[in-house]
Amino acid sequence: MRVLIMGAAGRDYHDFNTVFRGREDVEVVAFTQAPGQNLGELETTNERYPASLAGDGYPDGIPIEPEARLEELIEEYDVDEVVFSYSDVSFEHVMTAASRVESAGADFRLLGPEVIQHSLEVPVLAVDAVRTGCGKSQVTRGLADELDNRGYDVAIVREPMPYGDLEAKRVQRFADREDLKDITIEEREEFEQHVDRGHVVFAGVDYAEVFEAASREADVLLWDGGNNELAFAEPDLHVVLVDPLRPADTTGYHPGETNLRRADVVISNKENSADEGAIEDVESTVESVAGPVDIWHADSVVTVDDPDRIEGASVLVVEDGPTLTHGDADYGAGTVAAERFGAAERVDPRPGAVGTVAETLSEYPRLDRILPAVGYSEEQVADLEATIDAANADCVLAGTPHDLEAVVDVSVPIVRAHYRVEFHDGDFGDFLDAYESELFAG
Repeated sequence: MRVLIMGAAGRDYHDFNTVFRGREDVEVVAFTQAPGQNLGELETTNERYPASLAGDGYPDGIPIEPEARLEELIEEYDVDEVVFSYSDVSFEHVMTAASRVESAGADFRLLGPEVIQHSLEVPVLAVDAVRTGCGKSQVTRGLADELDNRGYDVAIVREPMPYGDLEAKRVQRFADREDLKDITIEEREEFEQHVDRGHVVFAGVDYAEVFEAASREADVLLWDGGNNELAFAEPDLHVVLVDPLRPADTTGYHPGETNLRRADVVISNKENSADEGAIEDVESTVESVAGPVDIWHADSVVTVDDPDRIEGASVLVVEDGPTLTHGDADYGAGTVAAERFGAAERVDPRPGAVGTVAETLSEYPRLDRILPAVGYSEEQVADLEATIDAANADCVLAGTPHDLEAVVDVSVPIVRAHYRVEFHDGDFGDFLDAYESELFAG
């Protein structure tokens, strides 16, 4: 059987490694790269999945082609089956892809958790979501801190973002700021705060080896799922976040609804910013889809390092890029902080936007006076710096999770906004009290 894998530089490679690598009855003839995904915006793209990772039967590796060529590739490679392997897309998006595949003469397939998840001896606590930007990393940080306080050795495993040299990133380990110096802004957004709190983060390309390396250092693994991706290991406790600021997105996105249907515990986050009706709608949807699971209600609490600098100031808000772009959120922590701490105005970054940043802003016209933290290459970071300086604001209010000041060199001061998850009834200690025995039952 001849297989093509539709991906976005992450789950696609995991699916190949876990399900197809080493099989004599299957030849994976190509990967396709989704349009608009970050890999395509890097200075260096991988045109082939390397032979060293692909294994026997692939002496020249596996081609990586634009998804725009999907139908042409199905004919060119005489493809029997196309596997869809990327996340945080609408059901309409998935079925449009299926229609393209079927009309070109191939079968269309989704791989479920049972075949892509590794079974580990070390306990796994998985934190997933129905969409990107629900607050997974904040929950993971709180759980990691509490497990650490209880004397457990914790390792965090992140969903892959292997931009650049795939072989060099086969297994990635981030333990301090020095390990973060050559990675993209998106990666820093996900890794940095874990590292700053003393937690080691693992990621990479080959998750059999990633999990093996993480398990050597830990009593428990915390899966911090990117976007709304499935966990790559069988969870002993599966926590899934929903977002009442986007109540309509509780279902209808792949594979977020799968996560919700398989949840052991659900956290409804950001309720301090949501309408009561939206909160009730989300809770009703959870109950109808996930069944009788525990629902923990929580707030996303925003603070800033220097509130006096915000009050009465003209601020340029820089937000977490993937939450606004991939996640379709209208705003983030920076916007909340600007309103909460009395900014006089939020500056529109569009008039001074340049290059790739201007292209991103034009692609997302719904964003109002917000600059996504776009920086997947040196060119994009330079464009981000130029756009910030051109905005002529009193200060930058950075709602992105990483330390923006460590990445950009700009003339305007940067004030950092932070956000954390606080439960309505109890704290992370109470949460673990409720589920610790379940997590470590095996």
